[in-house]
Amino acid sequence: MTDLDTRAAPPRAPLLRRAAPALLGYAAVRALGLVVLAVWSAARGKSAYTLLTARWDSLWYTRVAELGYGYAVRLPNGDVHSNLAFFPLLPWLERLLHAVLPLSYADAGFVVSVLASLAAACGIFAVADRVYGARAGVCAVLLWAVLPVGIVQSMAYSESLFTALAAWSLYALLTGRWITAGVLAALAGLTRPVGAAVVAAVWVAGVISFVRDRSAMRRPSAYGDRHAPAHTPSAPEGSHAPAHTPGASQVTHTPAPTTGAEAPSRTSCPQVAVVTQASPLHRALGMLIAPLGAAGYVLWVGQRTGKGLFGYLDIQAGWRNGFDGGYAFARFVAAKFTSFPSALAGVGLIVGVALLLWLYLTGVRRRQPVELLVYTGVVLALALCASSYFGSKPRLLVPAFPVLLPLACALARLRTSRSVLVTALLAVASAVYGAFWLNGSGPP
Repeated sequence: MTDLDTRAAPPRAPLLRRAAPALLGYAAVRALGLVVLAVWSAARGKSAYTLLTARWDSLWYTRVAELGYGYAVRLPNGDVHSNLAFFPLLPWLERLLHAVLPLSYADAGFVVSVLASLAAACGIFAVADRVYGARAGVCAVLLWAVLPVGIVQSMAYSESLFTALAAWSLYALLTGRWITAGVLAALAGLTRPVGAAVVAAVWVAGVISFVRDRSAMRRPSAYGDRHAPAHTPSAPEGSHAPAHTPGASQVTHTPAPTTGAEAPSRTSCPQVAVVTQASPLHRALGMLIAPLGAAGYVLWVGQRTGKGLFGYLDIQAGWRNGFDGGYAFARFVAAKFTSFPSALAGVGLIVGVALLLWLYLTGVRRRQPVELLVYTGVVLALALCASSYFGSKPRLLVPAFPVLLPLACALARLRTSRSVLVTALLAVASAVYGAFWLNGSGPP
């Protein structure tokens, strides 16, 4: 054993300090997007701020914040759009800021979105840094910032708030803070219907951890030391620590070996090694708390409508939202091939879905933590297999940030100059598309 093998790892800088480059980069990308939107909107005689705070769903949220629930619109075709379809956490925060600061409800929604987007960026960094290292964490945040519909992160919508709660809940799971994970999952469940994805992550991780505990009790010889490291210095070169085990409360990064041809600035995206397990009581409490937000709101809607457990489903049906396994989406794509050049759009949609699935399966092959895989899988399923308006699907995918981790690792392996160039080009493209999108059809 060499001195390098026995040397204690240097203390890591505080999380916020490690995340500073990611947050600065994120702020720069979002600022570019807002500037381009302002210029584009002014050229078309529109207000960029109105597009961000007083259009589409933003109006529904501010109405809930100002007047509460009970408003509905009946369309000529008989559909009923009720504001009960909008979960309450964002309107509650808008109402709170309006009460304590000289802000309109729309202004409060914008402030919540901006602050939540920064919290989401920090949470995404924390998750990626925990699993793959700081460089990959920075790249993951920047990739999330330059999504084609990244402008939604700056709108008075609930995507940024939800992503922040989801990311920090997943980080709490990765670090064994189960009660925190449960509380954040409950808040995510009060933010959007897709909060079910965070709850599923908590529950699946919890069940697996309890099953492994039970297995360890049956095989004491294999788990005699609960504090034994998952990766030892005597392991052969090129071997990695096992992927994250649910319930971990302490982890250590195990760098992958580098070759002589590899530049020092590159990273191979190290995996985490499990050291200890969290308290079973804390795990159980986290699992019990996690579904309270979503379940509480759905039950409240059922009681208010008098339709019990099916009340919220009826509300969503009035908006023509439902889960059909992707049938409506498949029909939408198939209809694109009835003419040209719309067939090109159909090809683009198929390629986009295939890319999402490939990235997800790449995460599976690379043994991403089960929490991330479950969360991402549910978000993708709900976004792609719902019968909702197709125009909503791109923004519904915004919270699926773990799907970007394979790309973040690839970007992190580039030299810094190249990764900066790639990110800058994507940022410009995202800013232009965001301005074009909001000044056109925009998010419903």
